Amino acid sequence: MVGFKNRYMVMEVFLDPNRELLRNDPIIITQLNISKAINESILVNFGECGLASSIGSFQVKYVNPITKLCIIRASREEYRKVWSAMTMVRLIGNCPVLFNLLNLSGSIKACKNAALKCDEAKFEQYKLVAGDQLTPEITQQMHNCLERIKILEH
Repeated sequence: MVGFKNRYMVMEVFLDPNRELLRNDPIIITQLNISKAINESILVNFGECGLASSIGSFQVKYVNPITKLCIIRASREEYRKVWSAMTMVRLIGNCPVLFNLLNLSGSIKACKNAALKCDEAKFEQYKLVAGDQLTPEITQQMHNCLERIKILEH
Protein backbone atom coordinates (compact mmCIF):
# COMPACT_ATOMS: atom_id res chain seq x y z
CA MET A 1 0.00 0.00 0.00
CA VAL A 2 1.36 3.39 -0.99
CA GLY A 3 0.78 6.44 1.19
CA PHE A 4 -0.36 9.74 -0.20
CA LYS A 5 2.44 12.05 -1.26
CA ASN A 6 2.02 15.57 0.07
CA ARG A 7 3.79 18.90 -0.07
CA TYR A 8 3.99 21.23 2.90
CA MET A 9 4.23 24.99 2.47
CA VAL A 10 5.33 27.43 5.14
CA MET A 11 3.55 30.67 4.29
CA GLU A 12 3.76 34.15 5.71
CA VAL A 13 0.61 36.29 5.71
CA PHE A 14 1.07 40.02 5.27
CA LEU A 15 -1.85 42.12 6.53
CA ASP A 16 -2.56 45.64 5.32
CA PRO A 17 -0.62 47.87 7.76
CA ASN A 18 -3.12 50.73 7.32
CA ARG A 19 -6.04 48.63 8.60
CA GLU A 20 -4.90 48.79 12.21
CA LEU A 21 -4.57 52.57 11.98
CA LEU A 22 -8.11 52.98 10.69
CA ARG A 23 -9.85 50.41 12.90
CA ASN A 24 -9.53 49.11 16.41
CA ASP A 25 -10.53 45.57 15.42
CA PRO A 26 -7.47 43.85 13.92
CA ILE A 27 -8.29 40.67 12.04
CA ILE A 28 -7.32 37.45 13.76
CA ILE A 29 -5.76 34.95 11.40
CA THR A 30 -7.20 31.46 12.01
CA GLN A 31 -7.11 28.11 10.23
CA LEU A 32 -10.74 28.58 9.20
CA ASN A 33 -10.18 32.07 7.73
CA ILE A 34 -7.17 30.97 5.71
CA SER A 35 -8.76 27.74 4.52
CA LYS A 36 -11.92 29.52 3.44
CA ALA A 37 -10.02 32.22 1.55
CA ILE A 38 -7.85 29.68 -0.30
CA ASN A 39 -10.81 27.45 -1.17
CA GLU A 40 -12.69 30.46 -2.56
CA SER A 41 -9.64 31.45 -4.61
CA ILE A 42 -9.31 27.92 -6.02
CA LEU A 43 -13.01 27.94 -6.92
CA VAL A 44 -12.83 31.34 -8.64
CA ASN A 45 -9.58 30.68 -10.52
CA PHE A 46 -9.82 26.95 -11.30
CA GLY A 47 -13.54 26.19 -11.08
CA GLU A 48 -15.39 23.41 -9.33
CA CYS A 49 -13.28 20.69 -10.92
CA GLY A 50 -10.08 22.37 -9.69
CA LEU A 51 -11.51 22.71 -6.20
CA ALA A 52 -12.68 19.10 -6.15
CA SER A 53 -9.29 17.78 -7.22
CA SER A 54 -7.32 19.82 -4.68
CA ILE A 55 -9.60 19.67 -1.66
CA GLY A 56 -8.83 16.00 -0.90
CA SER A 57 -5.54 16.58 0.85
CA PHE A 58 -5.64 20.36 1.32
CA GLN A 59 -5.39 21.33 4.97
CA VAL A 60 -4.16 24.28 6.99
CA LYS A 61 -2.04 22.45 9.58
CA TYR A 62 -0.82 25.35 11.72
CA VAL A 63 -1.43 29.06 12.14
CA ASN A 64 0.34 31.51 14.44
CA PRO A 65 -1.78 34.67 14.87
CA ILE A 66 1.14 36.61 16.37
CA THR A 67 3.78 36.07 13.68
CA LYS A 68 1.22 35.43 10.89
CA LEU A 69 2.94 32.19 9.86
CA CYS A 70 1.03 29.15 8.62
CA ILE A 71 1.71 25.63 7.36
CA ILE A 72 -0.42 24.30 4.52
CA ARG A 73 -0.58 20.75 3.22
CA ALA A 74 -1.54 19.88 -0.36
CA SER A 75 -1.16 16.78 -2.49
CA ARG A 76 1.96 16.45 -4.62
CA GLU A 77 -0.12 16.60 -7.80
CA GLU A 78 -2.12 19.66 -6.75
CA TYR A 79 0.27 21.81 -4.69
CA ARG A 80 1.03 24.14 -7.61
CA LYS A 81 -2.67 24.86 -7.99
CA VAL A 82 -3.04 25.57 -4.26
CA TRP A 83 0.09 27.71 -4.25
CA SER A 84 -1.05 29.78 -7.23
CA ALA A 85 -4.52 30.19 -5.69
CA MET A 86 -2.88 31.47 -2.48
CA THR A 87 -0.95 34.09 -4.43
CA MET A 88 -4.26 35.33 -5.84
CA VAL A 89 -5.96 35.72 -2.45
CA ARG A 90 -6.37 39.43 -1.80
CA LEU A 91 -8.80 39.50 1.15
CA ILE A 92 -9.38 37.57 4.34
CA GLY A 93 -12.59 38.90 5.76
CA ASN A 94 -12.44 42.58 4.83
CA CYS A 95 -8.70 42.90 5.33
CA PRO A 96 -6.32 43.03 2.34
CA VAL A 97 -3.64 40.33 2.61
CA LEU A 98 -0.75 38.83 0.66
CA PHE A 99 0.77 35.36 1.00
CA ASN A 100 4.51 34.78 0.77
CA LEU A 101 6.01 31.29 0.44
CA LEU A 102 8.93 30.81 2.83
CA ASN A 103 9.54 27.07 2.45
CA LEU A 104 8.29 24.15 0.40
CA SER A 105 9.04 20.59 1.49
CA GLY A 106 7.90 17.04 0.97
CA SER A 107 7.90 16.01 4.62
CA ILE A 108 6.27 17.38 7.72
CA LYS A 109 9.53 17.05 9.63
CA ALA A 110 11.46 19.39 7.31
CA CYS A 111 8.52 21.76 7.31
CA LYS A 112 8.38 21.78 11.12
CA ASN A 113 12.06 22.67 11.33
CA ALA A 114 11.72 25.52 8.83
CA ALA A 115 8.55 26.86 10.47
CA LEU A 116 10.10 26.71 13.94
CA LYS A 117 13.13 28.63 12.77
CA CYS A 118 11.02 31.28 11.01
CA ASP A 119 8.58 31.60 13.93
CA GLU A 120 11.37 32.12 16.46
CA ALA A 121 13.05 34.74 14.28
CA LYS A 122 9.78 36.57 13.63
CA PHE A 123 8.91 36.58 17.34
CA GLU A 124 12.30 38.09 18.19
CA GLN A 125 11.54 40.82 15.67
CA TYR A 126 8.03 41.21 17.16
CA LYS A 127 9.52 41.64 20.66
CA LEU A 128 11.78 44.43 19.41
CA VAL A 129 8.88 46.26 17.78
CA ALA A 130 6.44 45.73 20.68
CA GLY A 131 8.92 46.82 23.35
CA ASP A 132 7.03 47.74 26.52
CA GLN A 133 3.68 46.58 25.11
CA LEU A 134 4.74 42.91 25.17
CA THR A 135 2.52 41.24 27.75
CA PRO A 136 3.04 37.89 29.51
CA GLU A 137 -0.15 36.65 27.78
CA ILE A 138 1.39 37.23 24.34
CA THR A 139 4.61 35.53 25.40
CA GLN A 140 2.62 32.54 26.72
CA GLN A 141 0.53 32.40 23.54
CA MET A 142 3.72 32.38 21.45
CA HIS A 143 5.19 29.62 23.63
CA ASN A 144 2.01 27.57 23.07
CA CYS A 145 2.29 28.10 19.30
CA LEU A 146 5.91 26.93 19.29
CA GLU A 147 4.88 23.82 21.24
CA ARG A 148 2.16 23.11 18.68
CA ILE A 149 4.76 23.18 15.89
CA LYS A 150 6.97 20.73 17.77
CA ILE A 151 4.19 18.15 18.10
CA LEU A 152 2.85 18.63 14.56
CA GLU A 153 2.23 15.35 12.75
CA HIS A 154 0.16 14.09 9.86
